[in-house]
Amino acid sequence: MVYRALIVGLVILVLGGLVAYSKFVPPPNVVSGFLEADEIRIGSRVGGRVKQVLVEEGDSVAAGQLLVELEPFDLLQREQEAIETLGQREAEYQRLKTGFRVEEIAQAEAKYHQAQANYDKLKTGPRPQEIEAARGRKEVAAAELLLAKENFARRNRLYENNTISREEFDAATKELESAQSQVEVRGQELSLLEAGTREEEIRQAEGQMAEAKAAWELAKNGYRTEDIAQAKAARDAAKASVEVIREQKKELNITSPVNGFVEALDLQPGDLAGASAPVMSILDQENLWVRCYVPQNQRAIQVGDKLAVTVDGIPGEEHIGEVVYVSRQAEFTPSNVQTLEDRSKLVFRVKVELDEKVGRLRPGMTVDVSLDPLKDAP
Repeated sequence: MVYRALIVGLVILVLGGLVAYSKFVPPPNVVSGFLEADEIRIGSRVGGRVKQVLVEEGDSVAAGQLLVELEPFDLLQREQEAIETLGQREAEYQRLKTGFRVEEIAQAEAKYHQAQANYDKLKTGPRPQEIEAARGRKEVAAAELLLAKENFARRNRLYENNTISREEFDAATKELESAQSQVEVRGQELSLLEAGTREEEIRQAEGQMAEAKAAWELAKNGYRTEDIAQAKAARDAAKASVEVIREQKKELNITSPVNGFVEALDLQPGDLAGASAPVMSILDQENLWVRCYVPQNQRAIQVGDKLAVTVDGIPGEEHIGEVVYVSRQAEFTPSNVQTLEDRSKLVFRVKVELDEKVGRLRPGMTVDVSLDPLKDAP
């Protein structure tokens, strides 16, 4: 009985010592967390039918590496159409910007001088020589008429005496009528020349001259600034259309934005990839970090602090991490804080970035983060 009592007393003494030790020796300043890495979900902004898939799940990929290629559908034809339209708009813009050619300006000037000469001619009226020439033609016609009358009278007598035939008499009649018409025409011509040019014709010629002069001035001055600006805007719009289609063509090739690993992929050739929808996820191997939660009653952590990190799967190895983020607001905050025990439950989310790549260290591993900053850490 004495022996049993001694054993029981010894156990009670040890337990009491442990309780006392736990009261006076603080627990280690460590919090637990998980390793995490940035997961990037990539896809295409245009979408389409999958032409080929060049990677599989778990593959290591490099930044810029082609992963998936989509069918172009009608993008090639639309690009050619946009290029042709751009060529037309560019030619029109250059034509307006350059202005009229020297030959076109000379042609407009010649038309103006022709219109001016015609106006001067009509305004001056017929020359005296033209009037005299018309008077002479009238006198010749009058002489021909006199000769035709004499010839008609002579043949009329012969016809009455049955000396000539009816045909000869009719020919003399027609000659007389033709001579009378000639006298009338020549008289009208002379009257027109003597009366001079009509006022309406002068005003018409004046208008044609002004129009020709304006066309010449337009050719010399070139096109309006507004027309050139409009043509330039049309050219720029066509150029933008070409650039849009070329950017869409780039989206047919889905590439990796980072060095990493294919985390999730469920895509086969022939599948339809939606526009702006993820088709796979890439795990960034360059950025490995720990998410942990620090109670507010422990030492305050600041951005830039260097902390020691140990991984459960790799005992005896210590890694150095840098605090890059501390949340400004505590989480799991109760609605009414009243006791010290309640206040100890408040935690702040902290992000600790490791200078390590995904390899031996993988997302999901549990780690311990020491909250005592390292003084001599690089």
